[in-house]
Amino acid sequence: MAVKSSGKKAASGRELVIERTFDAPRELVWKAWTDPEMLKQWSAPHGVAIPVSEGELRPGGKWRACMHTPEGKDLWLGGTYREIVPPERLVFTHAWDDPSGKPGHETLITVILTERAGKTEMDFRQTGFDSNESRDGHNDGWNQCFERLKRLVA
Repeated sequence: MAVKSSGKKAASGRELVIERTFDAPRELVWKAWTDPEMLKQWSAPHGVAIPVSEGELRPGGKWRACMHTPEGKDLWLGGTYREIVPPERLVFTHAWDDPSGKPGHETLITVILTERAGKTEMDFRQTGFDSNESRDGHNDGWNQCFERLKRLVA
């Protein structure tokens, strides 16, 4: 089963598709996706802080972040940038670190930004989940993140 959230396009299998429209120019939404300091402000669910966000924005460049939960737990994640076409397309891998610091199962994220009359339409896709439960958990988390992103770029 696929999960589709806030959009018209269908997803298949273990794919997550989220479509959002932001009342902001595409360049600003792009910057929010690619600037480590802006990422710290929105790229975690409600109540979770991002004390570390770093990366080398180039194809083959690595990125890494830490989510600090209200319970005091640090959750590390990272990946590799695969494709960067400013300000319209960003493709990167995403993996959570296991307790020993080794990256776990990797998924692929594609973000496409389209400008429409001063607003930005975002097509977000995450593929390659190892379970429906993982996909559904990411759906909840990403939707909270995108609410924070909406407020940031407004």
